[in-house]
Amino acid sequence: MSARAAEAWSKPPAVPETHYVSGLVYSDESVFADEKRRIFDRTWHLACHESEVPEPYDFRTVDYVGTPLLVVRGADRRIRTFFNVCPHRGAKIVHELSGNTKRFTCFYHLWSFDAVGACTDIPRQEGYQTVGLKKDDVGLREVRTEIHVGLVFVNLDDQATPLGQYLGKALDAFEGPMTAGKGLEVFHYNRAIIQSNWKAWQETNLDVYHEFMHVLLRRTQMTAAPLEDRKVTVHPNGHTSIAGLRAKYEYYKGMQSRDDRLALPTLRADDFIFGTVFPHVAVLARGTTMRIDVVTPLDAHRTLIEWRGLGVRGDSAEDRQARVRHHNQYWGPFGRNVPEDAYAAEAAEMGFGRGAARFQVIARDEGGSGQDDGMLRAFYGEWSRRTGRPAANPSNAPMA
Repeated sequence: MSARAAEAWSKPPAVPETHYVSGLVYSDESVFADEKRRIFDRTWHLACHESEVPEPYDFRTVDYVGTPLLVVRGADRRIRTFFNVCPHRGAKIVHELSGNTKRFTCFYHLWSFDAVGACTDIPRQEGYQTVGLKKDDVGLREVRTEIHVGLVFVNLDDQATPLGQYLGKALDAFEGPMTAGKGLEVFHYNRAIIQSNWKAWQETNLDVYHEFMHVLLRRTQMTAAPLEDRKVTVHPNGHTSIAGLRAKYEYYKGMQSRDDRLALPTLRADDFIFGTVFPHVAVLARGTTMRIDVVTPLDAHRTLIEWRGLGVRGDSAEDRQARVRHHNQYWGPFGRNVPEDAYAAEAAEMGFGRGAARFQVIARDEGGSGQDDGMLRAFYGEWSRRTGRPAANPSNAPMA
């Protein structure tokens, strides 16, 4: 028998429960509410790269699952993060994406705050004398902020595990490329809203098997080195990494071989290293340039994706132009890979979002090499642990 009738279609796959995922993880609104409360409100979030706020009083705004944030470098060069909301009447204070200022003034009643979150001015403050309200009482809400290899992470939970302990060794492979020499800086930023659940995009980063979708990867990457040479590593807390990837750029028309002279520190031009930070960050270094994805849900069916491209700080104009070209061939808005990944995520939403698709299979087992699904299983293992819901049956109801 090939096609299945309704009863058979509704049955879970004949694999262990750790090797498939229910479509309810994408479509159930109560699942999304638990994700926000138990995952996003308690885990570390990548707000930006430190090169985006390089000088004192530089700022960068971030919208994080419904919470507006303001990242600021103070006069002491320390980077701090605050809720980007006025403690007076709750209005969002800063509406620009980035800039430089010593004072943040709320447009609503002109209350002002400095780069360390202190309230510096309340117009006609004497009106609050009878109730004893003082400027010291109404500073901004500070958010835990820590930096690792130039990446600025924030956490809404004041009691959360320190960043270094949370990350463990997940980003160790990037320490050399990101910190050696002059370090890296962001040269490219773009963002888009895709019509899919946030996990559908993150799965495109965790699913090595989907190389088959990309003509560019089939030609330059899958044939560059034996698949068995790849090593998938699962780290604590749901983080993952993969090493042993190579690329032969000359196998694709229009992509000449890349010069090791332009390779990021500690890498070769044909290297490709990859890592994810649970729940929604991916870092990819393709020899001469780097890409960082940040995946932020807007609701259960819409997702904000931010992409950053990084190169060596202080590049010559010629070298930077080459890095930008290398980045955009694969990863730019009009590159070959990213638009295809977005299409894949939205196609999955078409299947799962209204319940037509019941399950997805994450059962490839190649002993942690090749195109093993171990990274997907690690993600959903951590997802289940944090939400208290088994990914195979998140409603905890008896399955048909």
